[in-house]
Amino acid sequence: MNEQPRLAGTEHWAHKGDVKLFLWNKCAVDPAGIIGTILFVHGSSMPCQPTFDLQVPGRPDSSVMDWFARQGYDCWAADMEGYGRSTKTRDNNAPISQGADDCFAAASYIERLRGQRPLLVYGISSGALRAALFAERHPEMVARLALDAMVWTGQGSPTLAERRKKLPEFQAKNRRPIDRAFMHSIFERDHPGTAEKDVIEVFADEVLKLDDSVPTGTYVDMCSKLPVCDPEKIAAPTLIMRGQWDGIASLDDLIEFFRRLPNPDKHFAVMPGISHASFQQKNYRLVYHILQSFFSQPAPVYRG
Repeated sequence: MNEQPRLAGTEHWAHKGDVKLFLWNKCAVDPAGIIGTILFVHGSSMPCQPTFDLQVPGRPDSSVMDWFARQGYDCWAADMEGYGRSTKTRDNNAPISQGADDCFAAASYIERLRGQRPLLVYGISSGALRAALFAERHPEMVARLALDAMVWTGQGSPTLAERRKKLPEFQAKNRRPIDRAFMHSIFERDHPGTAEKDVIEVFADEVLKLDDSVPTGTYVDMCSKLPVCDPEKIAAPTLIMRGQWDGIASLDDLIEFFRRLPNPDKHFAVMPGISHASFQQKNYRLVYHILQSFFSQPAPVYRG
């Protein structure tokens, strides 16, 4: 497979009161030819660009933003408050509810810039919870919703069971340190070997260029306040994506969430050979395929 050149990106800034939110955009077609606008929402421990625009030499289409942009999508990603290039100075731990507010601020900016059109929204891990809560609060802004590495109640989650041991530490401060060893642990805790070593190293390099600590709010919420969203209030067509080896949520937990989604246009995909960080896995092309199939699905002509 031939590597294609990296697409140029543009930076934008959305505002949430005094908070500045960094947005990163990639689009390979004239705005009139856009087939859909995607908002990518990152997780608890890394900002948006390493997650969604990771460039790894020798790994074709390593950037999911580049790949979807070349398919005709307008691709956006945002650093939530407290991450990357967004505001980090306020005295808070950036909980999931605040992340849903950040999604709204980013989506509002995109709609003002591109025109009023519902967005295709993808969130991973705590980003899935932010995205789900955003879709619950603002159903008119979400055309289709993809939730990857999602957790609902936390029942049966080995990752959260281990993480709860440090809950008092997370509750005691607004930020937690991250380093290269922590980055490696993301890929080793569930099933070592699902990601290439050079990809892990480049990913860690890019995350640590932007952050040496991240907010504790999502960890506190996921360890002590689940559930934080209500599937019965999510109106958008929804895709649940679960890596075969992902330890963040049990299959039973996600199936019950899926069962309660009211829209009959709903899908559940188990991704073989994948643990937690889907786009950095060896099977990343499989993830792209599943997501594109969902985002490009035609609307039903008959509903009954």
